[in-house]
Amino acid sequence: MENTRATTQPALCLMFSIVLVALNLRPSMAAVGPLLSAIREDIPLSFSLASLLTLLPVMAMGLAMFFGLRISERLGEQRTVVLSLLIIGTATVSRLFVDSVAELILSAVLAGIGIALIQALMPVLIKSRFNDHVALCMGLYVTSIMGGAAMGASFAPLVMASTGSWRMGLAIWAVLAVLALLFWRSQSAGMPTLDSRASRKGSFFANSRAWLLAIFFGLGTASYTCVLAWLAPYYVEKGWSEQHAGLLLGFLTAMEVLSGLLTPFIANRSRDRRVVLMALLALIIAGFCGLILSPQHLSLMWPCLLGLGIGGLFPMSLIVSLDHLDNPLRAGGLTAFVQGIGYLIASLSPLLAGIIRDRLGSFEWAWWTLTAVMALMMLMVLRFNPRHYSRHIH
Repeated sequence: MENTRATTQPALCLMFSIVLVALNLRPSMAAVGPLLSAIREDIPLSFSLASLLTLLPVMAMGLAMFFGLRISERLGEQRTVVLSLLIIGTATVSRLFVDSVAELILSAVLAGIGIALIQALMPVLIKSRFNDHVALCMGLYVTSIMGGAAMGASFAPLVMASTGSWRMGLAIWAVLAVLALLFWRSQSAGMPTLDSRASRKGSFFANSRAWLLAIFFGLGTASYTCVLAWLAPYYVEKGWSEQHAGLLLGFLTAMEVLSGLLTPFIANRSRDRRVVLMALLALIIAGFCGLILSPQHLSLMWPCLLGLGIGGLFPMSLIVSLDHLDNPLRAGGLTAFVQGIGYLIASLSPLLAGIIRDRLGSFEWAWWTLTAVMALMMLMVLRFNPRHYSRHIH
């Protein structure tokens, strides 16, 4: 890919199209949790089996990440995004017709594959087109991902209430894919084709720093996927309605959006991201502790803390990975590796939490486990000294 510097208007159009594409990357998962009780009334689902609706698409995202850049090399950026949006849109609208657990899970896996192809490509594109503002543009991109999650979580129950169909609450998000597809096609003609030969220069599998970054991203994303899957069912079990639980998850994701916008802006002042990362992890720990110890009191406070922490941690994990390499294609290859391994790790958290719920009758122990994981990540942050990056990855 050429390291182009677009004029202001084309750059803004490209960034806006990236935002529209990013909005499609979470509603297929985020809409499930608030509607889970309605789905379980229609299709028999244990909590462990229901966790597959988040686990399998996230696992598919991890696996697909490893060949996403190669597909982009063959098809070019424009056609890769078009193909991905078509996959996501088709998988989403197919939920109007699902009648079994297998069909519902298949739609989730297909959506996960489409999501992965886009997420493998976008860091490369942003590093190449916006190299002087990587942190800010990555923050906007990741914030848009979480904005899509907020819309899915907040409005899916309202759609179900107005139409009387949980299937419509899951399928309506195909409209976002159509909008993104139309805008992307209209403005991305003539975009240079991705040449990913530089991204294949050497393997990251034998690099210990790449594994540290991948594990860090995976553990942080585990908190995101687990909260996405189980926060709404957790509060439904506490006596809340699906609509209120969905709005609470929507509020959490709105806080993620806010943090995703502000955190990279704050972190952009220094290449050393460790203080910001520590603060984000402390917010997540406080949120989980409140969720366990006092879920019904200050019920907006705990999702607020979780959202602020998770929302900043997600983009910062990718930004720290991009910081390690100056070459956009090599940096993109590293982030593809980090996301691939990371999503495979994160995909297990909803299943483990579902098993804990089935065995122990409560989600509290899942939240305690994630609290301990965040404390472990604080120790990992100490190793992210930017002065030593060149020693670890070349």
